[in-house]
Order: sequence, then structure tokens, then C-alpha cells
Amino acid sequence: MNTKTIVFEQSDWVPNNPRLPVLLYRDVFADGGPRDFEGHFAANGWTGVWTNGVFDYQHYHSGAHEVLGIARGSATLLIGGPGGRALEVAAGDCLVLPAGTGHQNLGCTADFEVIGAYPKGQHADIQTSAASSEMLAKISSVPLPDTDPVQGPSGFLIEKWR
Repeated sequence: MNTKTIVFEQSDWVPNNPRLPVLLYRDVFADGGPRDFEGHFAANGWTGVWTNGVFDYQHYHSGAHEVLGIARGSATLLIGGPGGRALEVAAGDCLVLPAGTGHQNLGCTADFEVIGAYPKGQHADIQTSAASSEMLAKISSVPLPDTDPVQGPSGFLIEKWR
């Protein structure tokens, strides 16, 4: 598995996260086997697991960090707001977006499927406008997860976010 961090500054109306980088995991399932993101996320204490895609409009979450596991297909996702970065993702890749990080689907294959989840006790809201000072404080105070959604208690997230 190849891992990378990407830091995003505020972009237009999207706040992004002032202290935590986006985490990108490439080829989580290097053996080509089943892409069981749901099982990994649940086993590592990430909850509210859902299956869908990524909205085709720029948005962010102020009350939760979010993990996106690409279960099928591929897409170009704009991460970090209007002035962010277009990332190509494909089945087996995974992103962890800290609270406040903008994201948008710019285009995807017909079979594109994402498994998403949040750290225990966190719930995503959908924000599509500039953050107030109260919302910025909320984003900064979202607790760090206890575990990495893919690698557990001693994974890449723990190393890069602590």
C-alpha cells in the first residue's frame, strides 16, 4: 500500500482543515482480493458506514472526519475546495478527509461506488457555504479518531495526525 499526505489551505469559501492533512492510501487491497472497506472500517471503530458515491457539488463536513474507500470503478475528485486539487482515484484507493475538507465528484465511471464512514460518535453534516467563526471553531475541535480506519490502532492516520 502506498500512502501520502496532502495539506490544503483555505480555498475560496471552503475552510479545509488548518492542522490536519488529507490522507491518501493507494491500493489498500494490493492482492486484488475483495475490497472489503466496510469490514475494515467497522473492525477499526469507524461507524455510520454507508455505500454511495460522492456528490457532484463542492461540500465539506464541519462535525466529522470522513473516510472514503473506493470499492468499485474510478473517479476524478476535486479535494480541497474550488482551488483544490483533482485526484484520480480507483477501486482499492482510500481517502481520509479531516473535518472542513472540501470534496466534489468531477466525473466517474458508471460503476463508481464508495464506502464511507466516520469515527465513533461523529456525524457528518453537509456544508455548502462559507464557515462562520463558530463553525471554524467546531471544525478545529472535532476529536481525533482513536484508530486508523484501514490499519487500526497503529496505522498511518495515527502517525500523521498525532
